[in-house]
Amino acid sequence: MKLLRLVPFIALAACNSNNSGTSVKDATAPQQETVTAPRNLSSAFKDYWYAGTAEISSYDLQQARYGEMRNGTAVMVFVTEPMDAQSQVKADADANTNIPVMKLNATRDFNTGIYPYTIMSSTFLPLDTQVNATKIAASIQEWCGHAYMQFNNRNAGYEVLLHSYFQSEGDTTLTIANAVTENQLPLQLRLDPVAMPQGSFKLIPSAEFLRLKHVPAAAIDVTAALTTNGDRYEYRVNMPALDRTVTYTTEKSFPFRILSWTDRYKDGADYMETKAVLKETIQSAYWSKNGNEDEFMREELGL
Repeated sequence: MKLLRLVPFIALAACNSNNSGTSVKDATAPQQETVTAPRNLSSAFKDYWYAGTAEISSYDLQQARYGEMRNGTAVMVFVTEPMDAQSQVKADADANTNIPVMKLNATRDFNTGIYPYTIMSSTFLPLDTQVNATKIAASIQEWCGHAYMQFNNRNAGYEVLLHSYFQSEGDTTLTIANAVTENQLPLQLRLDPVAMPQGSFKLIPSAEFLRLKHVPAAAIDVTAALTTNGDRYEYRVNMPALDRTVTYTTEKSFPFRILSWTDRYKDGADYMETKAVLKETIQSAYWSKNGNEDEFMREELGL
């Protein structure tokens, strides 16, 4: 995988479709994507994220599904790379149409009774300008079937593609308003937690949640706040329309690793809370570590 030198935040399907702390003021809380000012990336950011490696973190996962908690594993892989802005795919060569992005590959693996779930989302956040995620691609595989969902940021809106094995969802395309996406929040936290959007704004829920609960994709009204808790930041987003709250806990100093995240909503008859807690973090050019002799790195991550 070729990393770009810097220039001047899942379609989930099932067998049935059914703090406290000290407040931190936000810098600017955009309601929608209207600001195209450049991102001010620190020297520490450039040294860390343009060193030719990715950051890989493993998490102990407790996933709510069908009204029960399931033990599993989550992984977050953060890396910078060049993206072709026109086709919105990873660039194979240097070109004027390339933009620098930070990518998050987020996975979850857990079992529901006899059968396994495998979830993955890829989110691409531009690093040259202050805009929302350029692209989100998400998928799930489980024994009932598999599904795929994609968001492309074009023409001041998101073009949404959904392929699902449910007849009621089928193969669907639509366009929704441009807004902050939940999938990009972990990426923005890695840039600077204090610059996160706060107060009231529009947000597109994560692809994982949309498919898990079979909710149509749309920008909804949310409120968010950043608080301090000792040596940590807590970023909490309340989504009244979904009766849901998502919270991220990060380090208070660079590189702002995500120490845990929770997702509280009604699953079945009761409110339940999906939670992931950090186990291990390594930095590696993992794309070149594909030999049998490299499997020890999974042990380092507790996988």
